[in-house]
Amino acid sequence: MINADRNRFIKQHVELYGEELFLDSITKKSKKLSPKLSKVDLLKNLSSKVDIDLSFDKKNINSKVVFGSGDPNADLLIVGESPSDYDVEYNKPFLGNSGKLLEKILNAIGYSRSANVYFTYLIKFKIDGFRYPLNSEINKFIPLLKKQIEIIEPKMIVGLGKVVGRSLINKNLSMDLMRNKVHSFSSYPLKITYSPDILLQYQSLKKLAWEDFQFIRDFIK
Repeated sequence: MINADRNRFIKQHVELYGEELFLDSITKKSKKLSPKLSKVDLLKNLSSKVDIDLSFDKKNINSKVVFGSGDPNADLLIVGESPSDYDVEYNKPFLGNSGKLLEKILNAIGYSRSANVYFTYLIKFKIDGFRYPLNSEINKFIPLLKKQIEIIEPKMIVGLGKVVGRSLINKNLSMDLMRNKVHSFSSYPLKITYSPDILLQYQSLKKLAWEDFQFIRDFIK
C-alpha cells in the first residue's frame, strides 16, 4: 500500500511539473537533509582512507604513515619533509628537539601547537637512511597533501626546507630565491623557510628564519 501511494505521488508530480523539475526538487531536498561534515570528521575520514603504495620502500620497517595533527581550522599549515623515528613511534609530527624549536618560534609569533596551526609532512613515512626522497615518493604523497589543504583552508602554507620548497613550487631553486617571495601551492599562499633540523645545525640561520616567521605572522593577520 505504501509503495502504491508513493508511486501515485511520483506520477502526479511528474505530470504536473515534468520529470526534470521533480528530480531536481528531490536532489535539493536530499542535499539539505545530508549533514555537513566538520573539518575534524573530514580529516579523520581522509586519514582512515589513506592507501599509499609503499612497495618502493619494502626495506623500511617504519613505513607507518604519520598523517598530521593540529587545529583543523588553522590559519597556518606547516609542512615538513618527513617524520623522524620519534614521530613514527608516537604517530605525531614534529616531536623531539626540532619540534621543540619549532614550537618556540611559533610561540614567539603568537601561535601554539594546540591552536591555529596544523602540522603535517610532505612524505608521510620515515625515510630509511640519510637520503632525499625520490620523485616517485613525492608524487605519491602530493595528492594527499592537497586534500589536507583543501579541507583545512589555511591562510598560509609554510614549507620547511629545501626539499619541501622545491617539491611544492616545482622548481629547482636555492633557498635564498625560494625564501625571497610568497609562492602559491594548490591556490594557497606558500612561504618557504628553513627546517628546524637545519636551524639546530647552523645557528646563524636562526636570524633569517625568525625574519621569515615575522613575515608570516604579519601576512596572515
